[in-house]
Amino acid sequence: MSTEPGSAGAALTAALRADIDRLLAAEPEVRADAQDSVHQMRVATRRLRSVLRSCKRLLDADAANRVRTELAWLAGILGVARDAEVRAARFAGLLDRYAEKDCAASGPTRERLVRAERDRYAAAHGAILEALDSTRYRAVREELRNWRDNPPLRTSLSGSAAPGVFDAVLRADRKRVRRLVRAEPTAAPADRVEMLHDIRKSAKRLRYSCEAAEAVLGEFAADLGGRAKHLQTVLGDHRDAVESYDALRAHAAAAHAAGEDIHLYEMLADAEDTAAGRCLARYPAAAAAIDKT
Repeated sequence: MSTEPGSAGAALTAALRADIDRLLAAEPEVRADAQDSVHQMRVATRRLRSVLRSCKRLLDADAANRVRTELAWLAGILGVARDAEVRAARFAGLLDRYAEKDCAASGPTRERLVRAERDRYAAAHGAILEALDSTRYRAVREELRNWRDNPPLRTSLSGSAAPGVFDAVLRADRKRVRRLVRAEPTAAPADRVEMLHDIRKSAKRLRYSCEAAEAVLGEFAADLGGRAKHLQTVLGDHRDAVESYDALRAHAAAAHAAGEDIHLYEMLADAEDTAAGRCLARYPAAAAAIDKT
């Protein structure tokens, strides 16, 4: 195990420390239900998990896999609340834009859409607090605190020069994005949304590995990471619009069964369908940018 200056082990230790600090700093904010705190803790959790996956050759496999499993568990719990938070904000924004055109239906629609998601968020936040108070979370938190200065590095590779090791990491993550992008046109129409979601996840992984490598590879990593972030954002916006559209159609069916007017639901769903199309139109250029040298 090596953390000599300039070594891959030292660079990874610094990157992990920054991500661990982000995660630990978010915990009290989440407990207080501060604005955007669940999102920040979820991002920190997923970011750390992604770096562990990309840099797995530098780490003891058993220890890294154990922590990744625990981070996936935590991210899943945080994700329930975050998804409800996003949907509530998105539905509220749509209603603010379109409800004035159909005022008679806006009250029941807002109650069904926004209030329901806020109630889901409140319940999910309670589940988060239970998780943060659990023995399981306390154990992984303590392990991560130990990792800040002494992660389980492998002796064989951690002493190698950092630039070569991190360059190989970025090349592997970039290759994964390219492979998925090239396969996407062959996907069946019914599978395309999930294929685009896989591309988004691979772009996010590339982004996080680039950010971890910036201190070592400088402008190259920063530029590639920026392009990966843009692709992730384009496809994330598309995913949000598609999921909102699906949710609105489901709510419309429930409203219809309850004898409510569904015209406003259909208007909002059409708006999300249009938004998804606009996002998809930006995808080819964002994907092509990953190939830039």
